[in-house]
Amino acid sequence: MSHLVIGTGCGVMFGLLAVGLMLPMEFPDKRAALLGAFLNRLSIGVAIGAGVNGAGWPGWMVGLMFGVLISAGDAVITKAYVPILGLGAVGGAVIGFVVAMWGG
Repeated sequence: MSHLVIGTGCGVMFGLLAVGLMLPMEFPDKRAALLGAFLNRLSIGVAIGAGVNGAGWPGWMVGLMFGVLISAGDAVITKAYVPILGLGAVGGAVIGFVVAMWGG
């Protein structure tokens, strides 16, 4: 499979994980919060899938970079820096590793 397909699939799974972690929380507009979190995590997977090939860096490092950078906006808006940046960094690094190992 291509890097982009694997990255997108991983992004979907990462988005569903983020939504699952957020389900018990209370938000003024819960639907918007869950959709925003899903799209943020999906975009991490898609960006990693598109960027792993040409960077010349190890896949996990590309993933870590994209995970932190894409998560930074949500972290600043919500002021929940540690959980959002931490999950973005770990998830991005894992997706980057997976894409680099099994993308072809």
